[in-house]
Amino acid sequence: AEQRAAEEAVRAAEEAAQQAAAAKAEAEAAAAQPAAEPEARSAGGATPPPRRFTPVVAPKRPEPARPTRGRPGDDRRQSGKLTVTRALDDEGGARARSLAALKRAREKDKRAHQSGGPQAKQVRDVVVPEAITVAELANRMAERGADLVKALFKMGMPVTLTQTIDQDTAELLVTEFGHNLKRVSESDIDIVASTDTDPEDKLLPRPPVVTIMGHVDHGKTSLLDALRGTDVAAGEAGGITQHIGAYQVQVKSGEKITFLDTPGHEAFSEMRARGANITDIVIIVVAADDGIRPQTIEAINHTKAAGVPMIVAINKVDKPGGNPQRVREALLQYDVQVESMGGDVQEVEVSALKKTGLDELIEKILLQAEVLELKANPDREAEGTVVEAQLDKGRGPVATILVRKGTLKVGDIFVVGAESGKVRALIDDKGKNVKEAGPSVPVEVLGLSGVPGAGDPLTVVENEARAREVAAYRAGVIQKKRTTAAPANLESMFSALREKQAVQYPVVVKADTQGSVEAIIGSLNKISTDDIQVRILHSGVGGITESDVTLAAASRAPIIGFNVRANAKAREIATRDQVALKYYDVIYDLLDEIRAAMAGKLGPEAIETVVGRAEIREVFSAGKHGKAAGLLVVEGFIRKALKARITREDVIIYNGSIASLRRFKDDVAEVRAGLECGVTFEGHTDIKPGDYLETFEVELRDRTL
Repeated sequence: AEQRAAEEAVRAAEEAAQQAAAAKAEAEAAAAQPAAEPEARSAGGATPPPRRFTPVVAPKRPEPARPTRGRPGDDRRQSGKLTVTRALDDEGGARARSLAALKRAREKDKRAHQSGGPQAKQVRDVVVPEAITVAELANRMAERGADLVKALFKMGMPVTLTQTIDQDTAELLVTEFGHNLKRVSESDIDIVASTDTDPEDKLLPRPPVVTIMGHVDHGKTSLLDALRGTDVAAGEAGGITQHIGAYQVQVKSGEKITFLDTPGHEAFSEMRARGANITDIVIIVVAADDGIRPQTIEAINHTKAAGVPMIVAINKVDKPGGNPQRVREALLQYDVQVESMGGDVQEVEVSALKKTGLDELIEKILLQAEVLELKANPDREAEGTVVEAQLDKGRGPVATILVRKGTLKVGDIFVVGAESGKVRALIDDKGKNVKEAGPSVPVEVLGLSGVPGAGDPLTVVENEARAREVAAYRAGVIQKKRTTAAPANLESMFSALREKQAVQYPVVVKADTQGSVEAIIGSLNKISTDDIQVRILHSGVGGITESDVTLAAASRAPIIGFNVRANAKAREIATRDQVALKYYDVIYDLLDEIRAAMAGKLGPEAIETVVGRAEIREVFSAGKHGKAAGLLVVEGFIRKALKARITREDVIIYNGSIASLRRFKDDVAEVRAGLECGVTFEGHTDIKPGDYLETFEVELRDRTL
């Protein structure tokens, strides 16, 4: 008990000592704080002594807040440059931020509103042609292309957006996405020439379209000059018409007549045929002194085929030797009966030179037009036909259009053949700019994408997309025809070449108008024979360019330029590559020269004439010469100097010459019919009794096509 009491007393004393030490430390800290403040004040801005911290009692110092970037009054280096936003006060910055935030909030609300309720699916009528790309189908369905690709992938068709799918696959996709399908064939894209009839109350009288036809040099253009009061023939090379001309003439009565002048040369048969198809009345010009000629007959046939009424103009009645009555009688054999001989075809005697009978001709044209009751609706979209087309150096592609229906205006979007365009300018036959052209008016149209073919129909469409679509379809059809016309494979191509074995004469044709190009190609194909054929490497409208010369150089072909010339660079390349540039302005000269060049390429023709025939009766051994034959000459004569051949049952077994010819033991030059002789041949040959020997001459003659 005493020991326990002593231990408790010691523990109590230790605790009291600890408490006393703690109290003393607190008192010292409190006394040191007020003593430091007056020392700092008396120092007057001097650096205060370092503060002493007691780890036991000092509270943890709070971390200062990080300043926001760009706040006014923040001079820290990290804050960056002074900007417009920083230069403004807090209120302005807040306002700018608020507007942006407001805009974002509105967009968010709008999106939330759109995706808030289930949106009703818009069902569309999707027009699907025979083949369509995935991207185009997605566009027509107003769906995402990726969704279509995903759907096709699920069907087992891994395709891309640019790949083409067929109509059946497109139908599956359209129904899958809940749209309605409308099937169309590719041909539905094309614009068919409208056969629709305009309401009777909207039809107004239109000028007649008159085509002048006839044989070359019978005075067609001179007659038109007399009617127009202008001189067109003077501007034509060689005095013949190379293109279709379209002119409108106002007669004394105030009425208008549109004339088409077609060339009479046979090369322009296609152009004449086209002239008959776009005309109302045909004037067939026959020279009183020359009578009915081949192109006159052809013009009559074209007119009858087109179902167009004709008027016969007997020209050159003032010339000595002219007999109009003979012309009337000659027309009867072609089933053309003129009025003076009891028929229904009007005829008139005229002289283009003396300007006689012109008024009577105009009267008959107007009378015929009155009978036809020609009417058209000018208040509709225009339709017309290309009379002629060419590539003009300054103006680009230019087409002469004869408007058939409606009114063609500047700014109209149109499609013509496989070309499309927008009317940039309209120029009439006098060379003046016009704003519009009504029915039966011929105008030059500028603004085409390319040169159309003569005779192509022109149609005004609603927009450029439609025009391009139709033009692309037509171009595809032309391309398809061109490729299908070619041999299917190399094998068939080579077999066709083996069968023909014709020499190819390659040419490049460039002319000033499309009609001239067609006429030249047609004529060149006509002069082709089984031995040599013209191969048109390239044909086009416009001047001769470097690419034409390069193409011609590859095949060593001449370049035919009809009313066009080569540019400086093309001439330089042609001289370097030795390409022949042939310029023409009259089609007769062109055909004659090409015919001569083709004949020259074939070389002279070998004409073979058999001069003697003999029968082999006996065969003998002739030492080093092999075999000798005993002959009986049956016709003509056998001459040593001539070429010889041996035939057995009409099959040639030897071609060569006679080494020696003997009668008895004497060498002779020739042996005549009815006599016997012996011959040896150069080179060893297998001859038997019963074979026949022929001697023949070969004459080389210049070819003509």
